Amino acid sequence: MTELKNDTFLRALLRQPVAYTPVWMMRQAGRYLPEYRATRARAGSFMDLCQHPELACEVTLQPLERFPLDAAILFSDILTVPDAMGLGLYFAEGEGPHFERPVRDEADIRALRVPDMEEDLGYVLDAVSLIRRELGGRVPLIGFSGSPWTLATYMVEGGSAKTFARSKAMMFDRPELMHALLGVLADAVTAYLNAQVARGAQALMIFDTWGGVLSPRDYREFSLAYMSRIVRGLTREAEGRRVPVILFTKGGGQWLQHMAGSGCDALGVDWTKDLADARRIVGDRVALQGNLDPCVLYASPARVRVEVERVLASYGQGHGHVFNLGHGIHPDVEPDRAAALVAAVHELSPPYHLPAAAD
Repeated sequence: MTELKNDTFLRALLRQPVAYTPVWMMRQAGRYLPEYRATRARAGSFMDLCQHPELACEVTLQPLERFPLDAAILFSDILTVPDAMGLGLYFAEGEGPHFERPVRDEADIRALRVPDMEEDLGYVLDAVSLIRRELGGRVPLIGFSGSPWTLATYMVEGGSAKTFARSKAMMFDRPELMHALLGVLADAVTAYLNAQVARGAQALMIFDTWGGVLSPRDYREFSLAYMSRIVRGLTREAEGRRVPVILFTKGGGQWLQHMAGSGCDALGVDWTKDLADARRIVGDRVALQGNLDPCVLYASPARVRVEVERVLASYGQGHGHVFNLGHGIHPDVEPDRAAALVAAVHELSPPYHLPAAAD
């Protein structure tokens, strides 16, 4: 593999000294970029875009051509794993994801199997290999998956949900069934992420988009326990380097102390939690990633700069911070606002990493 020219992101995740705070954005390859929309139109459908490695590579690299980001993230979808389990994923225009065959009863769950990574998800792995080659060592590549709980909600609901009625009914009435579903998903996600590392992913992120809809007790039992199980099974070193793992639960700021004990290297924090408070809670156990409110990018570039400074000041002096949004960038954001964000982080963060101020 090509030698990595910029490893600031990886070092920050491992709480090692860096010269500035690295920055990337969740959903940085997406609909806010006109070049992405052009590639998406050429692909014909979102699934075709995901399933053609050349196109997935193209859109992964597009934001790096515009902005001096410190990491690339694989372009894919969190629902590739349940799709590979035979649920029949499709996207209805304006409605989001749906499954032709949702998981509703014991027979459905017992029939699930961990997919063959090369055969069933080879298109994702081929994209990872191609992206690594095309990056040429410019920045690290992040691989990712959805968390078992998040994937389970889509599988049981048959798509997106507001109340999670079916998922929570199963969790409360038949917890053994939900645990069986989460168990097979944990095994699948572990294998999937390890396959991405084998193909060249240099950091991993687990997106627990819907963990925040759970009570504290249920979060620990039905979400965090399975993410912790995944972390224990992951490949943690490749190409002579540590492969850092980031856990992100949207709405999970109240559980950071428990999350920090999962064995991960970093925690994503959404914009509802002050980074100073988060840092006090986790201490020196993990790095933190975040956490600008994505809606700040609707404001002027000057205001974006002010809010970036506030996030940097909230984290404070020292290493262990990766700048990011508190969730994904919205599709109607103007690209110049993203440019303002990246420029502000790179310009304003070096004083927070002066040797005399190191932890």
